Amino acid sequence: MKKYIIIACALFSLQGFAQDKTYTFSLQQAISFAIDSSYATINSRKEISKVLKRKWEATALGLPQIEANFSYQNNISQQVSLLPAAAFDNTTSIINTVEEFFGIQATGAPEVPQGFIPVVFGTKQNMGATATLTQLIFDGSYLFALEGVKSLLSFSENLNEKTNLEVRKQVIEAYTNVLVADAFIAITKNNIANLEKNLFEATKVYENGLIEQQSVQQLEITLLDEKTQLSNAQRTLNISRQLLNLTLGISVDTTVVLTNTLEGLTSKNISLALLDTALKIEKNLDYKLAENLTKQRNIELKIEQSQGVPSLNGFINYGTTGFGDEFDFFSSNQNWYQSSVVGITLNVPVFSSGLRSARTQQAKIALEQSKIDFDQTIERVKLDFKRAKSNYQYSLERFQNTEKNLLLAKSIEQKNQIKFKEGLATSFDLRQAQSQLFNTQQQHLSAMVEIINTKAEMETVLNTPNLRMSVEDIKKKYQD
Repeated sequence: MKKYIIIACALFSLQGFAQDKTYTFSLQQAISFAIDSSYATINSRKEISKVLKRKWEATALGLPQIEANFSYQNNISQQVSLLPAAAFDNTTSIINTVEEFFGIQATGAPEVPQGFIPVVFGTKQNMGATATLTQLIFDGSYLFALEGVKSLLSFSENLNEKTNLEVRKQVIEAYTNVLVADAFIAITKNNIANLEKNLFEATKVYENGLIEQQSVQQLEITLLDEKTQLSNAQRTLNISRQLLNLTLGISVDTTVVLTNTLEGLTSKNISLALLDTALKIEKNLDYKLAENLTKQRNIELKIEQSQGVPSLNGFINYGTTGFGDEFDFFSSNQNWYQSSVVGITLNVPVFSSGLRSARTQQAKIALEQSKIDFDQTIERVKLDFKRAKSNYQYSLERFQNTEKNLLLAKSIEQKNQIKFKEGLATSFDLRQAQSQLFNTQQQHLSAMVEIINTKAEMETVLNTPNLRMSVEDIKKKYQD
């Protein structure tokens, strides 16, 4: 009993240790971790594993196939056959011999048509086993099927790379959302501290009868708004952290420490040279996937066209059969009779009532549709690049403007602080200046996040991060 208690305590301790595990990530570390462990990327690699199994499935169709069959038959009531009596010289003697051998009684037995002899062929029980080896010799669709699986594997590799890119973008967005929520909380707490100081001073002045109560109430309204903003920001931070954990592929309750700062990431993501980068459309993943799909549809058309070509198969069959009136097939006295056959079968499609033609026409239409989609994808990728470039350029310009606006808003707020203390400005003027400062602070945080996210979007269109993994690399790194 003590042993079980010790084991239970150890398991409980290990479980608690797993729950208390803390991760520490820079943005790049978080991206690498998510590509390895996120739900989306794991499923994407599983999809490649499925395609590899399909590749072997298609290959195996052209390799030798062996089937074994076992049978047992018990003729509870054997069928009687009638033989012409004229075929024998001595009919009466034969009839008597047959009746005696098979136990047929003249009295009470069914009336036998004149000139026929009732005979039972075979034994009451029999057992047999056969094995058949078949080999595909020629089938036009087989080679195209192999080519189709290779094309599907290329499609899966490109889809896995696109998944990695999307996960990278999601991690960047989730990571920066945590940073901006944390930064907003720090700014809001600082604002609240300043407002509480202003309110304390204004209350003292009001108690001395130097200002009206309305001035104090204006400051109370501003302070209450900021406290509400702080409560909401703290809830947002908690949700943002859980969303980041979900994107990383870990429990939402796990503690994750972020080592990058919002200012540092913003500085790293300001790249004027990126605006001069030209689009190489053949590197774009949407382009690659559309190209894969067009090739796949073309192969499917070839497969349908090859259905009208003859196919040739070879086979070898071997069997053994035992007979008896009793179930004693496993005795040493049982005789087994062997049989074997070898041959080929040629299947020549002659007439299908338009079935093959209808399937071929469907494949042709699907190929035409994929070509249209491919052309549309090319134009859409060009537009996506222009939009991503425009958004990134706007984010850079907006960031510069918010930096200037933040300095101006701080200056205006400080001047109104001085004027309010000296009685040259009303509390309404001060509250307006403070609200303007708080809004500008939020806009500045938003501008920093926008720079990071729009750059990630542009890099996704350009496919500049090297996140491609071949099937061989995946098999080496992620052994099932």
